Formats: sequence, C-alpha cells, structure tokens
Amino acid sequence: MSYVATVLRVMIASPSDVTEARDAVEKAVHGWNDANARNKGVILQPWRWETSAVPVMGAHPQKLINAQGVDDSDIVFALFGGRLGSPTPDAISGTAEEVDRALELGKPVHLYFSTAPLPNDIDTAQLDALRAFKKDMQDRGLLGEFNNSEQLNHEVWKAIEHDIVALKLDSIPAAQSQPSGVDFLVQPHQEREVSGVNSKGAPRYTTKHWLDITNTGDRDAEGVAFESVGEDSAMFIAGPEGPTTIHRGQTRRLPVMFTFGGSGDPVLRIQWAEDDEDKHRDFHVG
Repeated sequence: MSYVATVLRVMIASPSDVTEARDAVEKAVHGWNDANARNKGVILQPWRWETSAVPVMGAHPQKLINAQGVDDSDIVFALFGGRLGSPTPDAISGTAEEVDRALELGKPVHLYFSTAPLPNDIDTAQLDALRAFKKDMQDRGLLGEFNNSEQLNHEVWKAIEHDIVALKLDSIPAAQSQPSGVDFLVQPHQEREVSGVNSKGAPRYTTKHWLDITNTGDRDAEGVAFESVGEDSAMFIAGPEGPTTIHRGQTRRLPVMFTFGGSGDPVLRIQWAEDDEDKHRDFHVG
C-alpha cells in the first residue's frame, strides 16, 4: 500500500580504514526504514561517495563531493578508526572538511570513534592527527564511540530518532493517522551490564539485547508469534514460548540473543491472525 513520506538523505563520511563501519551504518539506515518508514512517514536515503557520487569534471574531487553529498544531505554520520584521512586543499582531511562544512550549514552531524583494537602496522602520523582532531571536536560537541557493528547499529538508530524529533518530523502524517488493522513497529535495543568479575577482580560485562514490538494499528493482534528467519543469522529469540496477544497501542519486549558465527542479516518475522486470516511481516533488525 502506498503512503506519503518525507525523504531524508543520510551522508556516511569517513576515511578509508572503516569500510565495515560504513557498511554497518548503511545497513542500520535500511533496517530503520524497514521498521519505521511507514509508521513515521520518513524514509532515509543513505549517501556514500563511492556509490552515490556522480563522476563529473571541473573542480577538485572534494569540492564535488561536498556539493553532491554534504550540501544535499539532511543528516551526516562521520566515522573514524585509526586514520584521519588525506589532506585536501582546504582542510586537514576530506572527512574533516565534510564535517566542518555540514556544521557550517547547520546540519545534524554525528561523530563516532572506534574503540576496537588498532592494527599493528598503524600509521602513527595518521593516528596522531586523528587524536588531535578528536580533541578539537570534543570542544565543539558530544562524541560517540563504537566497538563493533552491532553497537554502531544501536547508536545510529538512537541518533536518527533524535534527529527526527529535532527536525519536527516525529508526528505521523495525517494520511497515516488512521491505520486500518494491525500494524507493527519494531525497535532494537541493547544494554551493557556487569555479569560478574574475572580472576583479577575486574568486572566482566555482557550485552543484553531485546526488541520492542509495538502494535501501532487500530486492532488487537491475536495469535502473535515470532520467528528469526534471516539467512545464516546469529539471532535467536528467547521468548515467549507460545502465541500471545498484543493490544492496539501496546508494546511488548522480546528478548533476543546473538551468537558467534552467523554472518547474515537478522530478520524478525511476526505472525498473527486478523479477520480469520493468517498474516506475517518481516523486519530487518540488524
């Protein structure tokens, strides 16, 4: 069914050493769309220079990326690992120039720095430049960190929700304010907690994961069951054991677990009964 939506362009900026993080942000954006676009009336369009920029002559490559990417974007995510990047004619690096330009234009900018172990062959000059840049940015706003793609996914969702409210796009459009039947909103969450101590007395941590399932429709959802259907997914559902009912406007917390080894996109399938008909819908939650 068609619906009216506001499209926001999300630019993903970074030096060349955090390719996996760039992929994780794009994946998080698509996952947010799957779970929220219809209910919130907002669609996010990821923009990466290597796949979205149009080849054209006439100016320095960074100026063209600025014009095509930064200037036309609504939200900017900048990611850093162990490099700041190559200098441009106007800035210490291309990514730094993109961040400065986005800030000057008043766009929401989110900076995240990796806390994962650095490679042994790290370029120390690049690392020093990155640390100096980070110190400068600390005086200009709040910075984020991530240790893995899963944590970054959570941070991206949190930032998007913040920006939608700040951009005054959090109210559901009139065309969608009268839903017909059952509809679901799925939002992933995670929380780090102390699970004990190791042999040296240092705290040991575990990460708890869950999905908030909200029935945003105008009918109760009966016979609701959940299934992990992602190909080669590491996500397992920890409850409930049998079908349940989610009343209209009600939110249920669904505990999930992630195991090592799976490389596929986690997908949650919700099945329910409505008007004597069995229905289901899949949500990408990675």
